[in-house]
Amino acid sequence: MQPTTPEPSSAPAEAVWPTVAVPGRPGHATPEATSVADDRAPDPIPAVDPSEEAVPDPEPTHGSALLDELRAQIAKFVILPSEQALDAVTLWVAATHLQPAWQHAPRLAVVGPAKRCGKSRLLDVLTETVHEPMLTINTTPAAVFHSITEEPPTLLVDEADTIFGTPKMAEKNEEMRGLLNAGHQRNRYVTRVVGNDHTPHKFATFAMAALAGIGDLPDTIMDRSVVIRMRRRAEGESVKPFRSRRDTPALHDLRDRIAAWARPLLDEAADLEPDMPVEDRAADTWEPLVIVADLAAGPWPRLARTACAHMVATEAAAEEENPSGARILADIRRVFVSQREGDSLSTDELLHHLRQDPEAPWAEWGRSGLSARDLGRMLREFGIGSGNVRLSDGTQRKGYTRNKFLDAWRRYCPRVHPVDASPVRSEI
Repeated sequence: MQPTTPEPSSAPAEAVWPTVAVPGRPGHATPEATSVADDRAPDPIPAVDPSEEAVPDPEPTHGSALLDELRAQIAKFVILPSEQALDAVTLWVAATHLQPAWQHAPRLAVVGPAKRCGKSRLLDVLTETVHEPMLTINTTPAAVFHSITEEPPTLLVDEADTIFGTPKMAEKNEEMRGLLNAGHQRNRYVTRVVGNDHTPHKFATFAMAALAGIGDLPDTIMDRSVVIRMRRRAEGESVKPFRSRRDTPALHDLRDRIAAWARPLLDEAADLEPDMPVEDRAADTWEPLVIVADLAAGPWPRLARTACAHMVATEAAAEEENPSGARILADIRRVFVSQREGDSLSTDELLHHLRQDPEAPWAEWGRSGLSARDLGRMLREFGIGSGNVRLSDGTQRKGYTRNKFLDAWRRYCPRVHPVDASPVRSEI
């Protein structure tokens, strides 16, 4: 894929970037969202008012020229899923050279549905362009936090699915997940005993990290990531093969020039608080990329905010369809809306109705459909448990009451039909 020259922006000079509401996270829902009937449709990204006078991008600068060159080099070897994804990867690489300035260290989640989607090739290019790369495959948490200093490396984790790909693997590698989560924010340390006298010692965790693997990473990591969803090349799409001996010198030269440009801007980068098109954790994650774009100037401030708004909105829509996330809450809410006889459902009744939805994944979940154990595990993530309930026919069985879900519904799936919050029967 050949890089394209950005066209003049149609946004006004003092553009106010739309705030993207991210379902599934506290603080992102808006009251107006509760009136939307179709909870599976993603929020559209507001278009620029065509009545506004078009203003061209500022003239290119040394910084923007470096980002243009980096963008072209990445595109030479890897086909990214969108122009916005290519812009995001470019900015993420540049941001690694200013890590001491950031409050948050964004993760780059390079995921794909199968092999041969270009994930490892992208990590090859990142290895030669980021600040102090530390490429790891199946590395222990101890080795990682012993490698992180006040001048942190950039962690590059290939084959992350071998670490988090199954519930058993994820449980075994819980310490690594905790390390990656903690390292997203500055001044989050882990304490370990060291030496023969077992002296407690604090280890830093703050470092930018890119993780590549088949399938999604754990939700807590995805939530802290700029997500790049790779796909296989289509017929007619071609890239240049990456050869270390031939291609590394040019990439190292570009890396060094980006570092030399960024280093004098460290204090300025630390002081900037840019206008962001998103909020909360998404803003924390994307802020370093937007700051780099603002420092580079030229077309990059516009490209960064466009990529941010588009990619966060896309992930928010995907999150609603994620069966292990808010999807189960939304589907249970529809069951309670349709079953108006009472405010309680037995576990068997609830599972029956969930499996009957032809558009839901629950009938084919696991080996024989969603089980009571699966349901309980998913709902525990939201603080919801089953109990003995009184049903509309007067019998008592193990199940769920409507009032147990009200808070989670308000927080995680406000875009479905509102549920009557009338008094409910208590659990026994």
